[in-house]
Amino acid sequence: MTTGDAVEQPRPLDPDEEALVRALGRVMHVLPRAIDADMMAERQLPVTEYTALMHLSEAPGRRLRMSDLASACHLSLSGMTRTISRLEGQGLVERVRCAEDARGWNAVLTDAGFARLEAAWPSHLAAVRRRFLDHFEGLDLASVARAFEKVGTAD
Repeated sequence: MTTGDAVEQPRPLDPDEEALVRALGRVMHVLPRAIDADMMAERQLPVTEYTALMHLSEAPGRRLRMSDLASACHLSLSGMTRTISRLEGQGLVERVRCAEDARGWNAVLTDAGFARLEAAWPSHLAAVRRRFLDHFEGLDLASVARAFEKVGTAD
C-alpha cells in the first residue's frame, strides 16, 4: 500500500503470531510425512494412494476423471498418473476412457481397491488422530476449520 512516495510497512508479527506461523511451517512439513510413515508401516499404503482411493470411493460410480482426481488429491496430472499406474498394477483401480470425451480417462475404483481402502481406514484414522487432532483438545475445532478453510481458499 502506498501513500504518496512512501511505502507503508506491514505490521510486525507479535510473539504469538510468529510462533503460529513457525509452527504451521513445521506442521506442513512434518505431518504428511508422519502420517505417510504410519500408513506405510501398518498398511504398506502411501498416503497419496490412500487419498486417491478415498476420493474414488466417494465419487458417483466410484469413478473420476483423472484431472478431477488430481485436483482433489492436490497433485499434478503427471503425479496422479504415476499414482494411478501403481494402483492399477495392484488391481485396485482401472483406467477407462471417458464416455463423454474419448480423449479423457477416468480412474475407477475396483472392488479390491475398495476393500483395500476399508482395511486401511482404521490405520489412517488412528494416525490422523494421534499426529494431529489429539493436539487440538479443548479448542473450538469449528473455528479452527473455518480459519484453515479461509487460508486454503485465499487468492
